[in-house]
Amino acid sequence: MLHFEEALTRLLEIAQPVAEQENLLLTEALGRVLAADQLARASSPPADNSEMDGYALRVDDLAAGKALPIHQRIAAGQSPQPLEPGTAARIFTGAPIPSGADAVVMQEQCELLDTPGGATQLSVNAEVEPGDHIRRAGEDISEGQCILKAGTRLRAQELGLAASGGLPNLPVFRRLRVAVFFTGDELIEPGETLPPGAIYNSNRSLLHGLLQAQACEVRDMGTVPDTLEATRAALRQAAVDSDLIITSGGVSVGEEDHVKPAVEAEGNISIWKIAIKPGKPLACGRVRRGKNHEDRTAFIGLPGNPVSAYVTFAMLVRPLIHKMQGMLVSANRYASPPFKLTMATPLKSGSRTEFVRVRLNEQGQLEGYINQGSGVLTSLAWGSGLALKPANTAIAAGEPLGYWPFTALV
Repeated sequence: MLHFEEALTRLLEIAQPVAEQENLLLTEALGRVLAADQLARASSPPADNSEMDGYALRVDDLAAGKALPIHQRIAAGQSPQPLEPGTAARIFTGAPIPSGADAVVMQEQCELLDTPGGATQLSVNAEVEPGDHIRRAGEDISEGQCILKAGTRLRAQELGLAASGGLPNLPVFRRLRVAVFFTGDELIEPGETLPPGAIYNSNRSLLHGLLQAQACEVRDMGTVPDTLEATRAALRQAAVDSDLIITSGGVSVGEEDHVKPAVEAEGNISIWKIAIKPGKPLACGRVRRGKNHEDRTAFIGLPGNPVSAYVTFAMLVRPLIHKMQGMLVSANRYASPPFKLTMATPLKSGSRTEFVRVRLNEQGQLEGYINQGSGVLTSLAWGSGLALKPANTAIAAGEPLGYWPFTALV
């Protein structure tokens, strides 16, 4: 059996990124992977502007301690007149700074005085320095600056950054095409009558959700009968126009487990069995496309138990998908938990690396679910993440463990 880190490294080594690209509007590009570096077409902000509501003025004009007459009012989107010496301008957040002004005073530090002639003058009740409350042109983005790197998965914040730099659309790699099917004559779809010996197919909904969260194009081939011939036929069909085939169940060594021999007949298996718990029976290989033995579709066979399927997908298949989508990835990034927190409950030693379903409690510690069985989906819905327990190691209450919140595994 391969250790977790070794299996992850080998999976990333065999992953082949897609090459085809498309141009998408920013509103359509969420979750996609950027195909080329992007340079800003405009600076942001494009001109010096006020970071708050207040008054624009020259600091030197305050030296005499005199009140300043207010000669103009500047709102965002307006083009101001130059500031006359010895005057102030009413200004609002985001409005351009008039030439001649070198500071903005927030309105809470000012007092407006009425003069006998009916004019309003400004009195400042604070120390003011040149540059106060002015956002300088280009302080966020400079025109021509590289603001997004190829290989970046686009979140809402990257899309906002692209818009701020004047980019209306972005080149992205096309969606990864993933064919999925499920094995097991005992599987029944939710809503159908459950006969004796049958179970509802929870992995179908689970895997759909996981793949959709990765912005994949899912081709659902349903449940395949538990025969070698049917499994081989499904693999051939799936390989034709998919980048990746994912199955659930049938990768162990029982008499009704046909996925592994089917893949070996239609291609090859390069990884089988990982020294992790849950999720030991995971298979990785390639399936031939048609008669061309060199043209092959990547294959992943997930375990049938739903928690095993979730853990192997999150910890091993997700990084593979990211690389195939064009992201810049490294095994260390995915193998290293982002947080280290103390356990509130002890954990027994085991011979394999274990991904423990845990929940963050009110004291900031991790509680393990009482039943860590690989079929206990309740543990995933109850938990807030996974803790990494090394092999052959017992953990006492109060000891630290690496922790992935579920939000970091999508």
